[in-house]
Amino acid sequence: MANFYNQASLSVSGRITNSNITEGELLTQVILTKTALSSDYGPDDNIVYEATIVNNGSAPSDNITITDNLGATSSAGVDIVPLTYVVGTVRYYINGVLQPTPTVVAGPPLAISGINVPAGGVATVIYEARANDFAPRDENASIINTATATGETLCEELSSTATVPTRDEPILTIAKAICPDTITCGDEVIYTFIIQNTGNVPIIATDNLIVSDNFNPALTDIVVKLNGITLTEGVDYNYDQLTGIFSTIAGAITIPAATYTRDPDTGVIITTPGVAILTVSGTI
Repeated sequence: MANFYNQASLSVSGRITNSNITEGELLTQVILTKTALSSDYGPDDNIVYEATIVNNGSAPSDNITITDNLGATSSAGVDIVPLTYVVGTVRYYINGVLQPTPTVVAGPPLAISGINVPAGGVATVIYEARANDFAPRDENASIINTATATGETLCEELSSTATVPTRDEPILTIAKAICPDTITCGDEVIYTFIIQNTGNVPIIATDNLIVSDNFNPALTDIVVKLNGITLTEGVDYNYDQLTGIFSTIAGAITIPAATYTRDPDTGVIITTPGVAILTVSGTI
């Protein structure tokens, strides 16, 4: 709903006389609402969107096109599109009844055409888009994208915006290596555990992260280091020399969050993981 204003003018021999200003109100009978059905997103997640067109008028609104900009924005002069339409995911309903798939152009921007809304009816379009390599990943970041509806039966272009925040959490992986990998009894061996965090939230002591292993054959006279700093048995870790069972004590290991930078030429997000390196050395 919007107000509009109009004024006439009268010109006689170069003299202009203006009329009063009239005011009218344009009632919007067709309404577009876009919502995200996904509460948040992580790297490569699919986000589900719903675009709903409600026709409160007494005549149908046919052949409408819904266009989604897929979050397009600009960063340092580089065009960024953080979402990629997932092909084949469009579902189109009229008054809750599934319809044949409309015409879809993946874009960007995504365009869905041939949407019809009966008088007093509702058309709903549901589709998915993937958070791609351009999607922001920092803590408290978000993707904001806008859908528009256009068509000859509409008095004006309709638009609606949805915002989906990042899922703020650590994302951990662990890799283990042994050196040397060929040994004899009485040799020293070093186990290295590399723990990486590609998430936007750090692992802190209260997260109670624990690394455990069962060394077979068991090690004797072990030395445990975290990021090159020697740890203390009973304070930072426990080890049973008879069984080979090893575990760090909850909270002894912390890992920073990843850092994210955007490639200035391509706009792609570059992830630098937070890393913790745990080494356990001992004699076989």
